[in-house]
Amino acid sequence: MLGLIISLIIIGLIAGAIARLLVPGRQDIGILATILLGIVGSFIGGFLGYLIFHKDGDDGFFQPSGIIGSIIGAVIALLIWQRVGGKRGALH
Repeated sequence: MLGLIISLIIIGLIAGAIARLLVPGRQDIGILATILLGIVGSFIGGFLGYLIFHKDGDDGFFQPSGIIGSIIGAVIALLIWQRVGGKRGALH
């Protein structure tokens, strides 16, 4: 269980950081929010991977498709966050 949590944090940091590099514009979020972004992206990527390929994580947690899916999911989550955050900021 502890290994899973540490893996989620490390993959979350990597996926979140890469997503922030890929998405244009400035993101005013710290390292904890970047990790959370990557973790959310990992679940989004895992869900999309399951929908597309009909496979689950039984093949191993740390695999290239998992990392790539996490990055794609983090980019999607960041784009949604920017869209929602941008609208909320425009109202104030």
